[in-house]
Amino acid sequence: MGTATTKILIDAGMSAKLIRDRLHTIGVALEEIDAILITHEHADHIQALDILGCKMGIPVFANSETAKAIYGILNERPKFKIFSTGEAFEFGDLEIHSFSVQHDAMDPVAFTICTSGKKLGFCTDLGFVTTLVSRQLQDCDYLYIEANHDPSMVYASPRSEKYKKRVLSRLGHLSNEQCAKLIELVYHIDLKHIHLAHLSSECNAPELALKIIGEKLRLLQSTAEVSIAFQDKVSKPIIFF
Repeated sequence: MGTATTKILIDAGMSAKLIRDRLHTIGVALEEIDAILITHEHADHIQALDILGCKMGIPVFANSETAKAIYGILNERPKFKIFSTGEAFEFGDLEIHSFSVQHDAMDPVAFTICTSGKKLGFCTDLGFVTTLVSRQLQDCDYLYIEANHDPSMVYASPRSEKYKKRVLSRLGHLSNEQCAKLIELVYHIDLKHIHLAHLSSECNAPELALKIIGEKLRLLQSTAEVSIAFQDKVSKPIIFF
């Protein structure tokens, strides 16, 4: 996410080279990144921190429990800036608010980010929508939310029973239907765009996620645009202004 003066990454879950290449396609140099916000310590969210945080010295924002967990994973320590979960803080021209989500990590969070009167909700890696989550995502102009799986595809997959139980649990991930229900809870007439994120390559399909969310938006008579946050390529860029 970026403004004219502040550019941040939310998580760093691929290699530093891939992040550099993806940023290049949208005209941003990796050296322009001012900070990285970390949601939780799982490997698919911190893969590039050894390069970006440790070697390049990009400041890394995390809560204390997540930072402690990362200390135990990386050989080097990034330059952490610690925030308290639930408290708002400012960075550049961004107002950032973290809030707790249900996931199998130390102290996992999601974020809302406000700038120039616009509000972005970034909420992935959660197995259950709490009242706190739906309250924090009210009045967002833009949503980046999880539509991880279709339960029937999880059950039919060759994955282990342990994996299936984890994904489907309250500490796992949101299904397409759960994502649709979350959108219904936080929908308002000024919602402009929804990115569907963290889609499982084995247990979901972009067409299925778009179909289920599209049906919900039609019932809500919404004109919000929906797109997929792809894992293997740059997703549709959103211009806030």
